[in-house]
Amino acid sequence: MPILTSAMDLPPALIQFLGSLAAILALAGLAYWLKLGPEPRLADENAARRAADEAASGFEPVAISIDRDGRGALLRDAEDRVLLLRPHGSHFAGRVLTKAASARPDGEALVIETAERRYGGVRLVLADPKAWVQAIEGIGGS
Repeated sequence: MPILTSAMDLPPALIQFLGSLAAILALAGLAYWLKLGPEPRLADENAARRAADEAASGFEPVAISIDRDGRGALLRDAEDRVLLLRPHGSHFAGRVLTKAASARPDGEALVIETAERRYGGVRLVLADPKAWVQAIEGIGGS
């Protein structure tokens, strides 16, 4: 059996395979380094509290409603401010909603328009969407 002595003796298909493998590993390493990955999920209220504190330091919720699939949440504090959390890359972005925001039920879901073009709207499947419509409509009231 002959021993391969140089890269010239490698079959072209093997060279192509090794090159592709190196490129895939380099891309995976880059994605890991950039902290890219699957969309984050909120597993429970504690995770929502941590994400809320990261988004709006000092926001202390008294009511929390997490999307059925963990893709976002609405939180209300003692001052009746409402914080909306939604995925942004590998973490959650949050906005304290203003009176310009609107919400409407859509079956089991709640569609929230933040009135911020860059943040956009969100559709969350919540346990009690009508209560959150009232909370959002009450922002900036009384």
